Amino acid sequence: MARPSNLVIVESPSKAKTIGKYLGPEYTVKASMGHLRDLPKSTLGVDIDHGFLPEYRPLEGKEDIIEDLRKASRQVDMVYLATDPDREGEAISWHLKELLDLPEEKTRRVTFNEITQRVVTEAIRRPRGIDYCLVDAQQARRILDRIVGYQLSPLLWKKIRRGLSAGRVQSVATRLVVDRENEIRAFQPREYWSLDVTLDRLDGPGSFVAHYHGEDKKRELENEEQVQAVIDDITGKEFTIDKVRRSEKKRNAAPPFTTSTLQQEASRKLNMTPRQTMVVAQQLYEGVDVDGQGTLGLITYMRTDSLRLSDEAMDAAKDFIERRYGKEYSYGSRHVFKTKSGAQDAHEAIRPTHVELEPDAVRHSLSFDQYRLYKLIWSRFLATQMANAVYDATSIDASCAGHIFRASHQSVKFPGFLTVYEEGRDDEGEALGSPLPDLAEGERARAAKIEKEQHFTQPPARYTEATLIKAMEENGVGRPSTYAATVSVIEDREYVTKQDKRLSPTPLGEVVTGLMVERFQDIIDVEFTANMEQRLDEVEEGKRDWKNLLAEFYQDFHRELTEAETALDGVRLKVPDEVTDEVCELCGRKMVIKTGRFGKFLACPGYPECKNTKPLVERMPGRCPKCGAGLLKRKSQKGYAYYACERGAACGFMTWDVPTAQDCPSCGQTMFKKSGRGRQKPFCVNPSCPDFLPEDKRGYYHKKTEGAEGETPAKAAKPAKPARSPARRKKA
Repeated sequence: MARPSNLVIVESPSKAKTIGKYLGPEYTVKASMGHLRDLPKSTLGVDIDHGFLPEYRPLEGKEDIIEDLRKASRQVDMVYLATDPDREGEAISWHLKELLDLPEEKTRRVTFNEITQRVVTEAIRRPRGIDYCLVDAQQARRILDRIVGYQLSPLLWKKIRRGLSAGRVQSVATRLVVDRENEIRAFQPREYWSLDVTLDRLDGPGSFVAHYHGEDKKRELENEEQVQAVIDDITGKEFTIDKVRRSEKKRNAAPPFTTSTLQQEASRKLNMTPRQTMVVAQQLYEGVDVDGQGTLGLITYMRTDSLRLSDEAMDAAKDFIERRYGKEYSYGSRHVFKTKSGAQDAHEAIRPTHVELEPDAVRHSLSFDQYRLYKLIWSRFLATQMANAVYDATSIDASCAGHIFRASHQSVKFPGFLTVYEEGRDDEGEALGSPLPDLAEGERARAAKIEKEQHFTQPPARYTEATLIKAMEENGVGRPSTYAATVSVIEDREYVTKQDKRLSPTPLGEVVTGLMVERFQDIIDVEFTANMEQRLDEVEEGKRDWKNLLAEFYQDFHRELTEAETALDGVRLKVPDEVTDEVCELCGRKMVIKTGRFGKFLACPGYPECKNTKPLVERMPGRCPKCGAGLLKRKSQKGYAYYACERGAACGFMTWDVPTAQDCPSCGQTMFKKSGRGRQKPFCVNPSCPDFLPEDKRGYYHKKTEGAEGETPAKAAKPAKPARSPARRKKA
């Protein structure tokens, strides 16, 4: 067999496997396993005084991969760099070219918005050169973040706490959470009242509930005196049906997914974190093994802010809809969505690559999370090309003593796109209302029941991961490729904490943000950060020089840094202790959370008079399979993590398996997974459930024993070690 004359380099083995299936024997496909060189970890790695010259070095541990790629590139006539189709992917391709000493004449760049045979073969036929404007934009972003992180973080170490870090985008994301918390604290609730009447028809059977609307104009009842005045006016009097409005309302389908909306919807509907969503989406993009069809890329590229769909995809969706649901369910023409101004629009919206591959048809080839996310993307895309939902809407005004009470109801007349998909909401949607009797104008009614209720306005809700990403997108903070990483970073660094899906700042996050607001107004300013993203876009478009951008930024940043170091000379900021509900059994004070050499622990604030300390337990998702109470993460004396019922000895449940947020689809009990690194498949531990997975099938380590033949009585009598001994597990 003749040796291959072409080398294709991608980032991951799964992507290499998928692409290799589509190309002939004249192509060798290899994976770089991500980045192969970067700025050094131990030093700044940027020569600021000589034009912000970066010092790139091969990554440690990647020597064998580099040598293998270098050797393979020398044996072929052409090298195709097929990294992801974004700034970072372009930069990886450029780094590969430089690192492997590839000459210009034998280097080609190819990109795939979707990994299908048609797109891959077409891209190989039409390669291009490396886009150095994209590379410069990525270099500028990388160096900006390196300068901020490596020059600002040491100041935080000296003035607040060792180990802290600051980032250009993460600092603004933290500020959004802190600002929202300050809004909540400053919020002053306002009283208002609702007034409902249950009306019985006098001219026929039937009753309905109407809500107070106002007089000539809409009016809000602000106190009980106003409510009582209305009640006094209407008590014992007849109501007249003044208006009956019947109409038909149409509702459009939501647009196809962008990176931001996919992360938001996956959080709302699937309870997946942004980071988890992007990991699973990457797997679906790069390709999975589908029974009977080999390796297939199931979705288009998942880092995009565009709502654009290809004509081919929209036509395929239309054909599928008409075959499956009927022509009346098709939108008719292509349903085109307008991408918002300021979006890069480099790639299509996120959609399935093959609309005919229904989620249930590939379910057995996908993991649990892959199936759920693929179904979400497939359904959303299909809905975009389906007919509008149609509602029959009825609104009734009933008046009495000059007061108007209104009742409304909507019913689905034609489901349209709702047949396959309905967008989730972060807040409560508009209620459809209760069904109304067939009323006519001029009819009379009498109040059978009058109900009043006091309410208070609520403060703005804390951000969820989904709504924080939405706020970042709306404010122009970050880009699709950075949303998930930014949210994960501020959680991992304990600037914000998540409880019941809501994000709130930690005392540490508030102190760091306060320092940043006082001393580094540009870095922490939302508008400045958004403008910086626009400047990076101008670098990408070839309209701005990347080194000039860095010079402009560094001049002001260096001045602020110098002024901050001078102003804070000899000052150390204290982070307030986080008070818990745990009571010290020795002195009765509420214990606080402290951080020591080995992590966090509970301590009595009465030190040194009271030196009581306790380990800090972590609450886990799910419920105890024995009693339904909560589950806590604990550590054994040897440092191994285990999970136990919060009721302790009163229940007695404990396990080495990790509880998950998933419920068993058959019995509804919490599912567990094997501890350890890597992706672990959840399983049901309920013996009475049809999906119960016995312990011997969960993949535990089992100590090997000798067979029955030739076994001595002494060996036969010695019990085997428990399958789930913590000694066989890695320390948490």
